Amino acid sequence: MFKVRLFGTSSQGLPILSYCFGQKGPVVLILGGVHGDEPEGNYIALGLLKKWIQHFPYQLQMTLIPCFNIEGSLIAQRKNQNKVDLNRNLPTKNWTSEFTKERYQPGKTACSEPENKALVKWIQENSVKLILSLHSWNPMINTNGNCLPEAEIMRKMTGYKLSDYIGYPTPGSLGDYCGQERDIPVITYEAQKDSSIQEALTKHVPAIEKALFSSQKRV
Repeated sequence: MFKVRLFGTSSQGLPILSYCFGQKGPVVLILGGVHGDEPEGNYIALGLLKKWIQHFPYQLQMTLIPCFNIEGSLIAQRKNQNKVDLNRNLPTKNWTSEFTKERYQPGKTACSEPENKALVKWIQENSVKLILSLHSWNPMINTNGNCLPEAEIMRKMTGYKLSDYIGYPTPGSLGDYCGQERDIPVITYEAQKDSSIQEALTKHVPAIEKALFSSQKRV
């Protein structure tokens, strides 16, 4: 059994849907489609959704959002319709309105975007034990906080680099907001950019599925 819920709305009022599985165990959040020009994250999230609708094998309280940045995903744009990078807009201690490239536009104020308002509210209302954010770039399993058991399984199954540093500062990011400032572990899963749907289903979905068994041990 699973439930479909309205997680929030986009800047233009489009619905952001979440799929909720399990009633017992640690609370886990998986986000796909944070950046609209990284469809690999959507592919992976939808692959997980397809399997879990048939059978959810974990003692976890799972919330899966296949498409967090619905506006950007619809037009293959990194940012939302307000041209804000949602992964630079969270209210971190290091948030800044300054940015080096237009693609990293953080918004006029921290947490200005309704997508992130919904995300922050959900995090505040739930005792989250792990967040997995699905992206695509250079292959990497990026960790923020204590998530090495899951990350190591993903590394072994994908051959991807495992690192606690993405390679550059990310003020306003989910990793900083949760992993660094709130002791909520975050794995930023960077699939190979421009990889296929088939690779998402045959490589990344199994790696994440196996890793999540470790999450059942979180307290």
